[in-house]
Amino acid sequence: MVHPHSELRFVNETNGYGVFATRLIPKGTLTWVRDDFDQIVEPGLDSRLPEMLGAPLHKYSYLEARGRVLCWDHARFINHSCAPNCRSTGFDFEIAVRDIQPGDELTDDDGSLNVDYEFGCACGARSCRRLIRAHDMVQYAAAWDREAADAFRALDSMPQPLWPLVTTERADVERALRGAGGSGRPRGSRGSDGSRESDRRSGAVRSPPSRRA
Repeated sequence: MVHPHSELRFVNETNGYGVFATRLIPKGTLTWVRDDFDQIVEPGLDSRLPEMLGAPLHKYSYLEARGRVLCWDHARFINHSCAPNCRSTGFDFEIAVRDIQPGDELTDDDGSLNVDYEFGCACGARSCRRLIRAHDMVQYAAAWDREAADAFRALDSMPQPLWPLVTTERADVERALRGAGGSGRPRGSRGSDGSRESDRRSGAVRSPPSRRA
């Protein structure tokens, strides 16, 4: 599930739709968490699908060992940027690596999402790689890890409305937070009126693995 302070908007004819912040999303905030509604398409099924189903599956899913994962909400419309404001952490969530202002588009780097094909990029970032390749994660992993780890240290100091969705990895996340010098327990989520709700993923953030394309 994508952060609740976001909405789907039309970007342009090239990019189609994107996800935009409706309020400030501070650095260190979980921007997306994988949840039980996300669908796993078993390996090999995508190649047996007719083109009218296979093409959108490849466009809106990300690849992992169990197959392709298709997000059920508008998280699947998060666009690529070579200078994204969200990063994978090695857990089943992404985190804001800088403050995302109201009206800013949420972006991530598809190179960290186990892409199995190359595609051209015109994201407009100063650091644009022009071509996104499957081996980008190997080449750039160290820099991506540092950026994610820096944001991860702030995770337990920010309101985290998506924290209730972090379940199976919660103990690992809390251990990682303690190892990073934090309290080990993120703040409880807040309602839309700012009121507190009850709390509901070895020293470092795991290396970025997979998430949406």
